[in-house]
Amino acid sequence: MSYGVNEVLLASVLGSFVFAIFAAQPLVIVGVTGPITVFNYTVYDIITPRGTNYFAFMCWIGLWALVMHWVLAITNSCNGLKYVTRFSCDTFGFYVAFIYLQKGIQVLTRQWEAGEAAAYLSITVALLTLMTGYACGIIGGSSLFQRYVRKFIEDYGTPLTIIFFTGFVHIGKMEAVPLETLPTTKSFFPTQERGWFIHFWDINVSDVFLAIPFAVLLTILFWFDHNVSSLIAQGTEFPLRKPAGFHWDIFLLGLTTGIAGLLGIPFPNGLIPQAPFHTNALCVTRQVSDEDEEHKGKTQRVVDHVVEQRVSNLAQGILTLGTMSGPLLVVLHLIPRGVLAGLFFIMGVQALEGNGITLKMLFLAKDHSSSSASDPLTQIERKMAVWAFVGIELLAFGATFAITQTIAAIGFPIIILALIPIRTYLLPKYFIDEELSILDAPTASPFTMVSVGGNYGEDASNLPNDGHSGNGQAQGGSEGTDVSLAADNNDELERGEGSRVTAEQPSLKLQNPRGDAIEMQRPRMSRRRSQSRQHDRRNFGDSRSGLAEDKRY
Repeated sequence: MSYGVNEVLLASVLGSFVFAIFAAQPLVIVGVTGPITVFNYTVYDIITPRGTNYFAFMCWIGLWALVMHWVLAITNSCNGLKYVTRFSCDTFGFYVAFIYLQKGIQVLTRQWEAGEAAAYLSITVALLTLMTGYACGIIGGSSLFQRYVRKFIEDYGTPLTIIFFTGFVHIGKMEAVPLETLPTTKSFFPTQERGWFIHFWDINVSDVFLAIPFAVLLTILFWFDHNVSSLIAQGTEFPLRKPAGFHWDIFLLGLTTGIAGLLGIPFPNGLIPQAPFHTNALCVTRQVSDEDEEHKGKTQRVVDHVVEQRVSNLAQGILTLGTMSGPLLVVLHLIPRGVLAGLFFIMGVQALEGNGITLKMLFLAKDHSSSSASDPLTQIERKMAVWAFVGIELLAFGATFAITQTIAAIGFPIIILALIPIRTYLLPKYFIDEELSILDAPTASPFTMVSVGGNYGEDASNLPNDGHSGNGQAQGGSEGTDVSLAADNNDELERGEGSRVTAEQPSLKLQNPRGDAIEMQRPRMSRRRSQSRQHDRRNFGDSRSGLAEDKRY
């Protein structure tokens, strides 16, 4: 008894339909994640030796978790997200990336059962898939070809790579090599000989209550995992204009968890790195002059706005549902497992590439004499502080990853949740505020976090919460907190480092992560720009601060 391809596909369809239509933040891609896979097979290893019906037990875990999610939503537990910073998100993202890499390696190690030729061919195809898919991402961020060609390669390079190498293994003598492929079953039917509705009553009463501690761990995992996915998808680098709704989304997550349990499919939740990739794909960019002295005269592509809508998430759910049909299941069955391993490698490498831990490690490995003066990490006087911060992140990652390799893997959500108090209460005892403001920062902007009380260390009590287009948007990171507020009709939106908005009405006071005062005003601004206003625009126009003018979309 285990989950198959159809169960995973249906779980993704369930998540995308519910969250695309009803969620407060439909940009978050919901599906079956690496951490929940670890949870599922750990429960399987614990329960099946007892003779307990696995699907019925998982159903009760889902039902208990549904109640717990709803309790968390009703009690405004997501207010605790104000304490979630890049430290927690980067550590968890680093862990998820290595889960993908580990799964890819595990897939390849099983290919030796089919023979040496199959194993070596699978390894070759996996590495070629990784290199080709990664190259597509590099081309997307380069200056090669026309913009629309680069964008097409960046967005569709990975699926086209999978299609190509699925056919590649049938060229010449490779066709004679017996490669293992993705196992499939009948269209729209479960993998096992059962119906879609689980008989949750076919279980001992003691097992019903035994499912409660497992449901507690699942709820902890989902509270952190889904909210972190949502925070990263609404990160400070994305100029979002529509408010978040963390409490409501946790309520919906509980609903999908209960339904998934009744259907006998894996529990879906927010996906890393797919969720931020989705938001990034919806960014509309423009070229601006780079005012930095080192890049004088060059242009930089910056994000102008994000196309915030529900169609793309719903569309991918509909397309995923289509893959459960007979013809497309036949196509899925043709995909070699070596190509799937390469896909795992692509997701893992892409997740690592933009992770804060990776970026800090690269900084430490650089020749500091050639480091750019604009790099915020160069402003830290105690270089040992950077080493210590990265070491703590790696230690937290190592503890999480290590426990998942044992029978105690079921408890790994507790370690993940412990990252929050470690950052809030322990790290400030060693690092000074100036260092933490550079090494760490809020994940999302004050506008995104206003519904949960703002970011830790910021007074967001006066932030407007009217949901108007163009509400505050913060640019995070160590370079400072950028806040932009749009006034009413046809008002101008500006974002930049240490943002300030000229106004005639009273200002709002906030603090950025460094504790510096930020003055925000929400007036109706004149369309006529004064000379000082133009000077501000030049200062704020630096591409590194992510300037974007509000073009009502």
